[in-house]
Amino acid sequence: MSQSKNSLYLTKQIRLFEQEAIDHLGSADDDLMLRAGVAALHSLKTLYPDVRNIAVFCGSGNNAGDGYVLARLAFQQGLEVVIYQHKLLDDLPPAAMNAARAAMACGVVCQSLDEPIDMDTELVVDALLGIGIKGPVYGPIANAIHLINDSGLPVLALDVPSGLDADTGEVLGVCVHAAVTVTFIAQKVGLYTCDGPQYAGKIVCHGLQVDSLVAATSPAAWVLDESVLREVMHPRPRNAHKGMFGHVLVIGGGPGMPGAVYLAALAALRVGAGSVTVALSSEHVAGVFPGLPEVMIHGVDDVEMLKPLLSKATVCVIGPGLGETQWAESLFKATMAAQLPLVMDASALRLLARHPQQDDHWILTPHPGEAAALLDCSISDVQHNRCKTAARLSQKYGGCIVLKGAGSIVHTIQNETYICTAGNPGMASAGMGDVLSGVIVGLLAQGVSLADAAKLGVFIHAKAADEAVSSQGERGLIATDLMPYLRRQINKF
Repeated sequence: MSQSKNSLYLTKQIRLFEQEAIDHLGSADDDLMLRAGVAALHSLKTLYPDVRNIAVFCGSGNNAGDGYVLARLAFQQGLEVVIYQHKLLDDLPPAAMNAARAAMACGVVCQSLDEPIDMDTELVVDALLGIGIKGPVYGPIANAIHLINDSGLPVLALDVPSGLDADTGEVLGVCVHAAVTVTFIAQKVGLYTCDGPQYAGKIVCHGLQVDSLVAATSPAAWVLDESVLREVMHPRPRNAHKGMFGHVLVIGGGPGMPGAVYLAALAALRVGAGSVTVALSSEHVAGVFPGLPEVMIHGVDDVEMLKPLLSKATVCVIGPGLGETQWAESLFKATMAAQLPLVMDASALRLLARHPQQDDHWILTPHPGEAAALLDCSISDVQHNRCKTAARLSQKYGGCIVLKGAGSIVHTIQNETYICTAGNPGMASAGMGDVLSGVIVGLLAQGVSLADAAKLGVFIHAKAADEAVSSQGERGLIATDLMPYLRRQINKF
């Protein structure tokens, strides 16, 4: 895939770009630092045009140098500036030391990192750590981060919010809550997943005139949006009939859990599946499904009752409300043997963890707890590096992986990683995952490839949720609220 604004990179790649800029473009450390300071000040003045009084917190590395440059330029343009510095000048790396000396020579006030923030301050600039963080934050830097967060002032972070791992999005002890993050050279993976979306705020990227170097390097991941989803869906022919758009089989709805298959079935229909059959525990046949007359319902008490349904299906989703009983396990094994294109969710993933196998014709959609079960690790291990976790799941089980959560990860069979930036906290409610599995299987039924079904399914599910909360807010959003918006979203494609 060609380089685009969607491209995300790792710290080691950014370091290489910096070195190549010095070696091949004749850009010294001081030049890059000056460009970063100019770009950051431009963003500050654009986003906060009325701010006249700023505090700049500078750490001990080149990120601090960016802060010193911004402080000097802001002061020269008439802003009131106070620098809160962690290190003496002689303890800074050369370029940052030069930037600090230039700021002081201009008359910018400098004081210790532990001094209280001036009462007149309107905005804080975070130049404490950047991408140079190594291990948990502690000591004076941690205290400064607490001071910044407790101030209640808007924060503009340089490169990444201090305390955030730029590769994984994990908070390393404590992290600056930024309103805006001005990131340099290229966008970082960690800004978009795990804790990144919570702490980064609005993200602005400045290439610092090294775009040609970035464009020549394959990204570590991509932001998932319309630009990577073009030409996935096609207009329907005028002589279309339901047989052209697949037959979905939804397997689940164990004792006491009929709602999950209902949600998956309805979602599959709303994104355009031709027909949907549900196989569930017989006790639920007369329950909630009279409210969904478009779906064919079959009570399934054993494997022999399931086999004819598997033989008629185009694609299958298993797991919503399935449970982990002996009945559930027998249906799971029969479904595995059928070798249909498959979406696997919920309790089916825990059954897969007990009976591991590999297949490239399925999509697994775990949340962090299910991913931990599949990899026999802790949830914290999963969250420590979500992109790596998705890749490990694909390596172990095959197929495409959708690792749900803030900044959901899609890892494809082609070993590409996508991060979904759409969606909102209102989606933290029961049934959202069942809707997602139904969306994805409904796309598969229409002939969309596994990778595209996973990407498009995650995207329109999140966008539908965003549209659903736009007028009434996040709190109280429930899974069925997404249905009319799913239909609107899929028809945009």
